[in-house]
Amino acid sequence: MGIGYGAADEQLEKQIGCVKYTLFCFNIIAWMISTALFALTVWLRAEPGFNDWLRILEAQSFYIGVYVLIAISIIMMAVSFLGCLSALMENTLALFVFIGTQIFGFVATVAGAAILLQYSTINSSLQPLLNVSLRRFVATSEYTYSNYVLTMIQENIGCCGASGPWDYLDLRQPLPSSCRDTVSGNAFFSGCVDELTWFFEGKTAWIVGLAMVMAMLTVICGVMSFILVQAVKKEEEQATNYRR
Repeated sequence: MGIGYGAADEQLEKQIGCVKYTLFCFNIIAWMISTALFALTVWLRAEPGFNDWLRILEAQSFYIGVYVLIAISIIMMAVSFLGCLSALMENTLALFVFIGTQIFGFVATVAGAAILLQYSTINSSLQPLLNVSLRRFVATSEYTYSNYVLTMIQENIGCCGASGPWDYLDLRQPLPSSCRDTVSGNAFFSGCVDELTWFFEGKTAWIVGLAMVMAMLTVICGVMSFILVQAVKKEEEQATNYRR
């Protein structure tokens, strides 16, 4: 009977060790991903030229999702250390707290990524904001500032007007040179609303991808923590029965 209990205890101890160190490794990976997410979101927020474009176009609501992801990445960097410590100590209370933080992290990360997508993709809330700003600049293109903004956007992005060259034609205005290809002389038929949205979408693709990876890791770490809790409780029960 003693030999049986000893073999079972040894097998359970090996299983706990395997889960514990696997969870430890996943927390290290989660820390690296959250650090990378923090670096990318801060870089996007601090990029001078990009910030100026959003300010000029009055589309700074784009940053709402960025702020959410900056905050959650900082929290998840700290939580990863909690996960490492709770796994190594095999403390059930700390593991339950860690599981709670993983649930929160999953919800907050997915929400932040969804908000960012809501303000950076085609048919998103960003496009009406861009449309209003660009149409206002086209309507006042005879003024120096409006002309400067339109020239900067149209030349750099390769677009014309808000929805196309007809924005100028509808207002009976001549097409500016910035609306034409410098090589062929043909007008750009793509509107700046769609082109700018694709530009912003490209900026946020890596960030959203990292956020989804981090959300997946929170699920994995949460499930593994729950498995570890059950294994530790079983070990404690076996130890209690053995002492009896």
